[in-house]
Formats: sequence, structure tokens, C-alpha cells
Amino acid sequence: VATNDCHYLHRGDAESHDALLCIQTGKTLDDPNRMRFSGDEFFFKSREEMLKSLGGYEEALDNTLEVARRCDFEMVFGEYKYPVYQTTGTRSLDDILIEEARKGLENRLKEREEKEGPSSQELVREYEERLDYELGVITEMGFSGYFLIVADFIFYSRKNDIPVGPGRGPPAGSLVAYCLTITNIDPIKYGLIFERFLNPERISMPDIDIDFCIHGRDEVIRYVADKYGHDNVGQIITFGTMKARAAIRDVGRTLSIPYGEVDRIAKMVPEGPKVSLDDAIETEPELKRLSRGEERDRKLLRISRSLEGLSRHASTHASGVVISDRPLVEYLPLYKGAHDEVMTQFPMDQIEKLGLIKFDFLGLKTLTVIKHALRLIEKTERRKIDIEKIPLDDEAAFRLCSEGRTTGVFQLESSGMKEMLRSLRPETFEDMIALVALYRPGPLGSNMVEDFINGKHGRKKIYYLLPQLEPILKETYGVILYQEQVMKIAQVLASYTMGEADTLRKAIGKKKADVMAKQHERFLDGAEQNGISRETAERIFGLIDKFGGYGFNKSHSAAYARIAYQTAWLKAHYPVQFMAALLTQDMGNQDKTIKNIAECRDMGIPILPPDLNESKADFTVVEDSIRFGLAAVKNVGLKAVESLIEEREESGPFRDLMDFCRRVDGSKVNRRVLEGLIQCGAFDFTGLNRATLFGALDEVIRTCGHQGDPNQLNMFATLGEDAGGGYGRLDLQEQPEWGSRERLRREKEALGFYITGHPLDRFKAEVRRSATCAIQDLPGLDDRAAVQVAGVVENLKVKRTKRGDKMAVLTLEDRTGSTSVVVFPDVFTQCASLLAGEAPVMVSGAVEVNENAAKVLAQEIVSLETIRQQSIRAVQVELAAGGIDRDLLESIRDVFYRYPGECSVLFRVNTGNGKDFFISASDHYRVFPCDEMIGEIETITGSQLVCHHGKTRTNGG
Repeated sequence: VATNDCHYLHRGDAESHDALLCIQTGKTLDDPNRMRFSGDEFFFKSREEMLKSLGGYEEALDNTLEVARRCDFEMVFGEYKYPVYQTTGTRSLDDILIEEARKGLENRLKEREEKEGPSSQELVREYEERLDYELGVITEMGFSGYFLIVADFIFYSRKNDIPVGPGRGPPAGSLVAYCLTITNIDPIKYGLIFERFLNPERISMPDIDIDFCIHGRDEVIRYVADKYGHDNVGQIITFGTMKARAAIRDVGRTLSIPYGEVDRIAKMVPEGPKVSLDDAIETEPELKRLSRGEERDRKLLRISRSLEGLSRHASTHASGVVISDRPLVEYLPLYKGAHDEVMTQFPMDQIEKLGLIKFDFLGLKTLTVIKHALRLIEKTERRKIDIEKIPLDDEAAFRLCSEGRTTGVFQLESSGMKEMLRSLRPETFEDMIALVALYRPGPLGSNMVEDFINGKHGRKKIYYLLPQLEPILKETYGVILYQEQVMKIAQVLASYTMGEADTLRKAIGKKKADVMAKQHERFLDGAEQNGISRETAERIFGLIDKFGGYGFNKSHSAAYARIAYQTAWLKAHYPVQFMAALLTQDMGNQDKTIKNIAECRDMGIPILPPDLNESKADFTVVEDSIRFGLAAVKNVGLKAVESLIEEREESGPFRDLMDFCRRVDGSKVNRRVLEGLIQCGAFDFTGLNRATLFGALDEVIRTCGHQGDPNQLNMFATLGEDAGGGYGRLDLQEQPEWGSRERLRREKEALGFYITGHPLDRFKAEVRRSATCAIQDLPGLDDRAAVQVAGVVENLKVKRTKRGDKMAVLTLEDRTGSTSVVVFPDVFTQCASLLAGEAPVMVSGAVEVNENAAKVLAQEIVSLETIRQQSIRAVQVELAAGGIDRDLLESIRDVFYRYPGECSVLFRVNTGNGKDFFISASDHYRVFPCDEMIGEIETITGSQLVCHHGKTRTNGG
């Protein structure tokens, strides 16, 4: 119990009061065991004195020492606790590493010879010398076991067909890692530097991040746990902290403030990862007013500010896994997660201080897409492709990138990247490496990108301050783009060791003024000793300081460029299989699926609706089309999909709706499921239209029978066999098919997507002329930029402001994605009825861009139908000369009379001999070009009516 400055460690009765132990954090007496507190003297008694006071309790006194001994635990820092890599025989870990690395080099050189022809002795010597150097550093640092462990679980992954990335970050600069197949990037070929990964002058644990297929990552972790002991392996904990907005919402809930009010206050805090509540109150006038206003609001903000930044909940680190030499409980406390996963209670930085070894197992969706695409290619094309051996100089892949057709291509699918691709027009793999490094905030905000592109295309003369810089900067057209270039410049010009150069690189990145001042002098002195004038050295160091801060790790860029190139190659050569794999992977993400479907349409790849006799759970390839997966149909669970596919494979295709209802498991397929399957087109194979099938459901269910739930099919109900030995069939009364709008609406209801068309298809001309961008391009725009976007209104939510005025927040969806649109009261009063309908609209306003998404603040909303009618100047009626008679003309005239307007009428008469002529109708017959009028004219004439925008010309008749 703590009282003032005194900590009572024991409190007994009056008789044993002398045994009271009191530690005062203040003055002490001459006797170091005695302390003074409030005028009284307190002290630590010796064992003899304690025995006098507590005679007969010798064992208790002994136990106090034993307890103290048992509680005395010291954490050992600065020593690595390596997992135990099992060896056979007398070979050491160093011996094994050296042997495996040299075998690996032989294999890598053979691979190189197969692709590029025999290697020169000089080149072989370069590889061997680099390998010997790296092995010397690794063994001297004591990291042999680390490399062997990583190589072991990567070997397991490849052996078990679990895709592994080509490398990530600095490890790609290691030839040892390349020889052990930890990475697949040749560091010598691409000029990658080992010291960027391991600095022999500054010993620190290597950090190798490994990308795995997201479906295989857990299997690799299980393998590691089985091999090194489940008690020795655990995932790393992370703590979610109270961000500004979350703190306000949590505190508001505990104070019983209505959620709407709390949410309104929380949204006053600007979005962003580093926005604090204090900063928000200073910059947002309304928040500042609340902090000085009513007691309730002041209390809300005061408590929120005190809680901001505190840990809120525990979760699992995205990639970190600890592997120890002994059970983890001997080093740190553990925590069991929500799914029984074992995690450390210490976060990442504390684990590293303890010397425990962390390995990063990352899940990368793109590797899963590649694997799925390769399987589809093998199945449909009967061709097995090793994606690691595709040529890196493929013209089709580079052409696809140069044209910006990179939706779905790793790292290259944003609108900004597509624009850069069209400007840069990559022609080599080195260009792809540069692209990944260039498309970042630093280079984009400087003139680096422009200099690089102009240098590549010869629009700018490349100038080097010194001849020694040309070999280093030639590949980037004189631009200092990579961190490795900074290190090489320091080595060549100022005689830095690579270890020193890495220290310079880190100092530039962290902008440490004191370190940079030392490096500045070191660089100038070194350059001067190499015969470079101090003035020139000063200019070069200034360039390094300026552009080196934007420098990117080339090792990382090369590894990710490899994956980007692989996905571009697949899309260029096997577009249907690639897009099917992409659609399957993004099946749970509506925005991405919409974007992928739009891309398929742009590529000319038909997207077919689900089909009960052809679809699998995932998206599949059918000749040159993609068939929608059954798992994507709403309300159809995975068990139902597995059940019907199993029945189809065992007993053959379904014949019709009745046959399907008879054969499937009724506990998994109810009326709601059937409605969804009909509406999305899964029963189109029957030859009956969807309206007829939908209308027959009640009769089918009655015929099949039910038990209990009238919406539940009975899988045991029999229909009675007919004379032919088959099951009875229903004669379904055919009904008129749904109109295109109704058909699309029901498709969207069943799938969440439009498949056989899109409501915007009717307004392509209007969208092309009026919209400034597609929804998918909004995040790439400047904040508060003026935009016009077309789409269909989804998820309309009408709210009331504090003053009681109505406003709305809606989701606007086009072919490429969806975005949130805020409609304030003044705009809402003008367009409320329009938003409640299903007609596509054009939204004009300002886009609000943040790190994660973009939303539109609406200033005007009009229907595309209105835009069309305002833009149509004339309608052209197509007539065949041989079919014109009085009845036809009178019917057309009657339609015109029912739809009067300001649009002129033009007749095109087809004579059949190739000499058509036009007749302009009298102004007395001007019409209103609505859908209804157009539909009636097309029904009467049997031909499509043509709408003319702007001025029309006629040649008399």
C-alpha cells in the first residue's frame, strides 16, 4: 500500500509491529539500513533482530529469502536466441551454409547459360568472389543458421506448390539469398548491393520479408511450428490505439450521448494517420467552439484527449512470427487470441530487444492470382508455364504497359501510374524497376519523373558533373533514383567503404543534421583526395542530399517490378485466364469486382451469367469468355454451391427447374436461393425466359412438396414417374420477358453487379460528352477538384441536419466502381424525387480526396435522360421505300402528336439500290425524344431510331 512517500511492504498487528518494513524515498541516517520518516526512525532489521521478534518462525524467514530468489529474474539483452537448426554429422552451420550456397551458385549459373549463352570466365569469377565475400560476412556475424532456416521453409513452400515472392526489400541484394532461392533476383545482373542488406560495419539482425500466396501462408507457419516446436513458435501481438475519432466515439458512448451527435463531432476531426485531437481543435473552428462550450461537449473532448493514443485492443501482427530456441514462456508472457492463436504479449520492438528472432511471413494476393491463372491456363490451354522462366523482354507485355492497359497488374493499376506508363513507355525490365521507384510522393513532387522521361526519350540532353558518374547514373538517365546509386557515388568519388556508404544512405533518409554534417566533411575530404575539386564535390553532395532523400531501395523495386511484369505478361498473353483469376480473388470486394468486370468489357471479354450446368464456385473460363461463379450469387452459401456441384458431377447436368428442385438438398436450397439463381440467369440454359421461371416457382414448390416451412423444398418429395420411366414435368405457362431495366435490376439484386448490361449503356454518348472522369479515377484527382461523374444511385440514406433540414448520403456506382456522394439540403430539395428513382444521373460537384478513398460533395444532380433530351436536336426515322403506305405514316404521325416537343424529325428512306435519301418533316411535327416515344416509333417501323446531337443536314426529297 502506498502512502505519501512510504511504501509498506508488510503490515502486521501491534505485536509484530516491529517487523514493519518501510522504505522512504528521502533522507537516510548514518546506518544505511535505517531511514527517517515523519520524525520516526524506520529500518531494515537483521536476521538476528527478526528472530528475536518472531521466535519460532525460522522457516517463515527462510521462505522469504526463497521467494525473493524465485522472483529474481533478469532479462538478458544483446544476445540472439537463434532457433535450433538441426544438423547431421559433424558439420557446422557455417559448413552447411557454404556448401548449399556454392551448389546454388552452380545451378544459377546454369540457368543463366540456358537463357543467355555461356558465361565468360571473368563473369563467373565475379559471382564466385561476391559469394565468398558475402559468406565471409554472414558467417563472421553468426547468421548462418538464420539463412538456413529461411531457405528451409521457402524450399518447403516451393516443394508444396505454395507460391513465394521473388524477394522483398534489401535481401534481394544478397547473392547468398539468390543462390539459396530465398530470392529470385540476380543482384549482380541488376547492380544490387549486399551492404544495403547487411552492413559488416554495423552488426544487426538480417530482416528477410517473404511474400507467400495468401492461401498457403498459414500452411508454411504450421510447418515451421511442427519443425521447431509449437511451444517455440508464436505470432507477434500488436496493439490498436485510440485514434482521435475512435476516442470521441467510445467516450461518447460511455457518456450516453446520442450516437448521431457523437458521430457528427468525430467527423470534424480531419482524416489522416497523424492527426491528433489537439491539432484538430486548433485547426477546426467548430471543434474549438465545442471545447469551450457546454459542459457535456467539454467533458467529451477532455476525456477523449486524455485517452487518445492509449492501447485499445490486441490483434495479431500482419506478418511477424517468432521462432525461439526454447519454449517462449521462458522468455516472455504469451497471449491467446480470438481464434486460439498463440501470440507474444510483447510487441515487435521489445521482442527484438530480447534477442528473439523474428521472421516475416506476408500474404500477397497477387501471388494467389498468378497461381490461379496458371492453373486455368494449364486446364484450358493444356500448357504448363513456369512463371519464373518467362522471358523478361516480351514485346506484348511492354506494349500493354505502354498503353496503360494495366488494371489488375500489380503496382501499375492506379490512374496516376497508368498516365506515367503512357508517358514513359517502358521497353525493358530496367524501365519497370524504375517505374516502381518513380511513382512515389517524393519523385512525383519534384522534377525527377520529368527528367527521367525526357532523358529516356531523348528530349533532354543528359549531363554528368563528372565522367565517373556516367556508369552509375546511365540507367536512370542522369537522375539519382536509387539508394544504391547514392552508395555507389560515395564509394567511387569519396572512397567510402560500402559499410560507410550505407551509413550515409541512412543519414540522408532520416535527415539527421549532426550526422549529415559529419558525412558532408567526410565526403568532401574523400573526393578531394581523389582529385575532385571541393566545389564540384560540394555540388554533387548537394544533389545527393536533395534527391537521395527521395531515393528508393532498388532491391525492393526490382523484386516488385518482377511481379508487376509477370502479371502484365499473363494479361497480355492469357487475358481471359488472368481476368478470371483476378475476378475470383476479388469476389468479396464489390468495388474491385465492378472495376474488373468493366475492364473485361473494355478488353472485349464477355462476362457470362452463372449457369447451373457450367459454373463452378469460382469464375471459370469458357472458350474466350468468363463464366460467373455460383459462390458470387447472393444468399447462395458455399455449402449449397458444393452440394449442387457434387450432385451435378455425380448424376449429370440438370434438365430444368423441376429436375433441379428434385435433385438438390432441400435443406440448403430454399425459395430465396431459387429466386436469386433465376434472377441472375443461372437457369437460362432451360430455354425459358426468367420471368416465366420466376412466375412458376410457387407451382414448382407445391409440386415438389414441403415440410414445415412453406419456403423450404423437400428433397424427398417424389413427383411420380411417368410411363417413360422419367419424372413428371410441369407445363409452364410462358410469360413476357422482363424489360431490360427490370432484368438488370434483378441481376443486380441477385449478384450485386450488372452482368448482361448496365443502366449507363443507354447513355454512352451523354457520359462521354459530359462526365469528366470515371469513378475509379476520383482518388487520383486533386482535393476539391471540380468533377462531373455519371452513375446509378445505390444505398440512399436521408438524414436531418441539426436545423432539421433533410440531406442525403448516397452511393453512386458506374461501370468502374462506386463512391460516396454527400447531398446537402439546398441540393437535396431540388433533386429528392430524382434520387428516389432508378434513372442514371450526372453528379456535378467537388471531390474530397483522402488517403483511402474519395467522395463527392454534390452541387447539382440531373438525370442523364434530361441531358440526352436537351442535347438531341433531331430524330431520324428509318423507312424502307417498299413498305411505306398511308397507314404507316398515320401511325407515326399519331405518335408524334402524343409527344410534342422541340426536336425536329428527319426521315431516311432506304430505296434498296444504295441511293438513300432524306426528308425533313415540317416543324409542325417537332417531338419530345423520350424513351417512350422512341420505343413506339421503333415498334411501328421495325428499325432503330437514330438521335442526332447538334446541327443536322438534309438533302431534299
